[in-house]
Amino acid sequence: MAERGARLLVVDDNKVNRLLLMRSVELLGHRVASAEHGRIALEMLRAEPFDLVLLDMEMPEMDGFQVLEHMVADANLRDLPVIVTSSLEGLANVVRCIELGADDYLHKPVNPVLLKARIGSSLEKKRLRDQQRDMVRRFATSEVAQDMQQSGFALGGRRIHAAAMFSDIRGFTSLAESQTPEETIDLLNGYYTLMFEAISGHGGVVNQMVGDGLMAIFGAPLPLKEPSLSAVRAALDMQEMIALLNVERAALGKPAIRIGIGIATGDMVAGYTGTHQRATYTCIGDTVNLASRLESHTKAIGRGIVIDGATQAALDNRIVLEKFEPVTFKGKSVPTDVYAL
Repeated sequence: MAERGARLLVVDDNKVNRLLLMRSVELLGHRVASAEHGRIALEMLRAEPFDLVLLDMEMPEMDGFQVLEHMVADANLRDLPVIVTSSLEGLANVVRCIELGADDYLHKPVNPVLLKARIGSSLEKKRLRDQQRDMVRRFATSEVAQDMQQSGFALGGRRIHAAAMFSDIRGFTSLAESQTPEETIDLLNGYYTLMFEAISGHGGVVNQMVGDGLMAIFGAPLPLKEPSLSAVRAALDMQEMIALLNVERAALGKPAIRIGIGIATGDMVAGYTGTHQRATYTCIGDTVNLASRLESHTKAIGRGIVIDGATQAALDNRIVLEKFEPVTFKGKSVPTDVYAL
């Protein structure tokens, strides 16, 4: 069923038409506001939330066509349903309205029965679109959701310069075997809550979670001024949060947990991979692979945060580091400079 009690905006320069249309909408159980021309309507739409617009075409200052053009160019308004109510005749006008994003076209005088049906149908479509948007926000980060809203969805990627981070819990398999599945899920939920806060607090995006491991990107889909510094500061916050978590775990008689973090900076390809039915936003490339290798290398050198030479150079001596012997990681022919925090 279409949503009841929606908020509609009636836009019409003719006062009689405007008042009669408002009354018809109110009788359907909806709340209604009005604007006497397009410029006022756009100001209201950008300042207040509405569920649907009933839009006249022939108006002073800004006509209905111009309103539709502005709405389709605004990421916050382009999905708002619009029903055109106009006395303009001719198929060309109807087609132009639909091409500009209008959901429907009703000729004046508007038939009340038809108006009710079209409003109900448009509100139902909006409800389904809102549900879809909520699902995207729930299962994707806000940055990815924003990227999809602004740029749309398309398989493929673009080359970017960013920092990649990998992190996981040390000895997680043994830890999971020593407790119930419910306790493990509770631990992971708490762990991810803290890690997400630290990463997002510095502009990073968690785009992959596998068991106790996670991958984060700093600099995509939205650019960061200093992705390397942001990644390292996030890593430090992650370690601090784990230390505070361990205080609570000790009070409950539970073992402490440790994490390893690897960070690499460089070029990578970011975008949506998969199929049109099932896709994910991710980054791929040698830099991403190196970050994963560095995370594993934390075990070999007994350090919690390990970074590569490119990340170290970008920090510009703003954070104290310990230099280790260069390492030739699997799949690489040139040794990698390794630093630890």
